[in-house]
Amino acid sequence: MREEEKKQPSQNFLKRRWAYPAIYLASAAIIITGILWYQAGNDVNEKAKDYSYDGVPTDNEFNQPAEEVNRSLENFVMPVASPEDTVIEKQFYDTEASAEEQEAALVVYGNMYYPNQGVDISKDGKEFDVLAAMSGTVTKVQEDSLLGNTIEIEHSKGIVTRYQSVKDFEVAVGDVVDQGQAIAKAGKSLFNEEAGVHVHFEIRKANVAVNPLEYFNKSLATLQEAQLEDKKVSGEQPDAEAAQENAAEDQASEDKATEDKATEDKATEENGADDAAEEKPEAEQKPKQENADQKDDAADNGSDVKDEE
Repeated sequence: MREEEKKQPSQNFLKRRWAYPAIYLASAAIIITGILWYQAGNDVNEKAKDYSYDGVPTDNEFNQPAEEVNRSLENFVMPVASPEDTVIEKQFYDTEASAEEQEAALVVYGNMYYPNQGVDISKDGKEFDVLAAMSGTVTKVQEDSLLGNTIEIEHSKGIVTRYQSVKDFEVAVGDVVDQGQAIAKAGKSLFNEEAGVHVHFEIRKANVAVNPLEYFNKSLATLQEAQLEDKKVSGEQPDAEAAQENAAEDQASEDKATEDKATEDKATEENGADDAAEEKPEAEQKPKQENADQKDDAADNGSDVKDEE
């Protein structure tokens, strides 16, 4: 009887609703306390370690790549060393410019007119160094017989500067260049021969050309925030393959016109010869007819004389 009475308190405790949750919470508290105690012991050991460095620094430790310059703080500049000594041979074709200014900004090639997608910069017909207008990464270096070789530098996602009519490349694809670094020399192009030695410079956002003169001395952020829907210009520059096809078509047209002219001249000459041949017998027959008439007259006169005798 007494044993049953002794068991009743424990059994009553376990029958309570909060008994098992209390046991679980107590167990969890014990486990968490153990984990925290273990981590605290590790922290003490870490602090006790000796991190002193007695070695001599090597060159490799000092030759780590420098942190990339924040390009958004740079301003676009002309791709030449002395802008005051240069001349803009042909302006950017602006859809909002006057008709006269638009006409002056057209490039004539292969009997077709193309709106100038940038500015053409020259320096008294002399060669000069072409410089990066802003820091960036070279994404294109291409030889082009028509446009005179091309370099493209990306400065931000979708924003690039393009340099055409250049020679003597000094950079390669993948190179990181600084603003003002020489990348090539000014040269000539078949597309715009009248400009002579020059560099054709473009600024593009999402492959839409903008007027470089509007962004010189302005930051990259200014162009990033610009809305270009109304500034888009139709009429891209031709590529070399298309230009060759156009030139071949033009040459074929000229050859056909020359052949047609020669055929026409030959036909005219033959017709003239035929007309001359037709006129010649008539001219020959006329004197013969006159001679025959004269003979007839003489014969008649002779007959009359005989009759009189």
